[in-house]
Amino acid sequence: MKFKFIDLFAGIGGIRLGFEYYGGECVFSSEWDSFAQDTYEANFYERPTGDITKINPDEIPEHDILLGGFPCQAFSICGNQKGFSDTRGTLFFNIEEILRIKSPYAFMLENVKNLNSHDKGRTFKIITQHLEDLGYFVHHTILNSLGFGVPQKRERTIIVGFKDNIQFSFPKPTGIKPDLADVLEDDERIEQQYFVSEEIRKKRFEKVKPNYPIPSIWHENKSGNISALEYSCALRAGASYNYLVVNGIRRPTPRELLRLQGFPDSFKIVVPYTQIRKQVGNSVAVPVIKAVAGEMLKSISNKKQTIPSLKQLEIWVQPECQLM
Repeated sequence: MKFKFIDLFAGIGGIRLGFEYYGGECVFSSEWDSFAQDTYEANFYERPTGDITKINPDEIPEHDILLGGFPCQAFSICGNQKGFSDTRGTLFFNIEEILRIKSPYAFMLENVKNLNSHDKGRTFKIITQHLEDLGYFVHHTILNSLGFGVPQKRERTIIVGFKDNIQFSFPKPTGIKPDLADVLEDDERIEQQYFVSEEIRKKRFEKVKPNYPIPSIWHENKSGNISALEYSCALRAGASYNYLVVNGIRRPTPRELLRLQGFPDSFKIVVPYTQIRKQVGNSVAVPVIKAVAGEMLKSISNKKQTIPSLKQLEIWVQPECQLM
């Protein structure tokens, strides 16, 4: 199936990878961070346009699907949760304006799990209402990357919309437990810079519970407690260097970080470690996006209408047409 899409808040292209897998053609991308632009350009051979707030929607090419992992810091449980009072939160309205002017058949948006509950659900209600007012039939859920082949617990809100009320279901978890060993590199081949100091190592081993799994990724929470798990906790852009430690002795390498998000080993690394940590923490789990893309395209291809909702019937049955 041939289709065109645009990649907004593109980061390093994780969402793009998921839709290109099915033959989609990216006709426009936008990302303001220069280091992320470097990574994107190295892997997709085009440099994303910059700040979306300075882009005229009329100048964006026609497309079938709009994609966007719009900034999540304004809604994240790890942030201040200011929502639409934060300028990053208002970037959703740039997406809304592009949808209004370009009117693509479908869209897919990604954000943090906490988006659903932010401000007692009012923020999410505003978002979905605005999307529905544009004429889209909206579906949403929370998906965990652990269920889609990568050993990282990353729960994210996925919002999908179509111009028609077609049948659509979100993908189901594979039921296959991902193996952390498939992600990790051999310690003997890893540069010394990734190994923690003896002091940090000693503190980690003093706090971790005995009989921890091997291999494992150790996570230190805000209370200072250490959990050694057979998977990674969610990668975070602004986390400390020792937020996650492999087997209690070293930090994940750039390649391991990318693998934890499901990026292929052919994906080029062209930025310093500090930047790749930030980029991967801001990215998406590629297998999750790929699974959602597959379901979206299957639904678009089949295009079977569902029974209209009561709200639709109220719109369709005008007062002068109602039965007396």
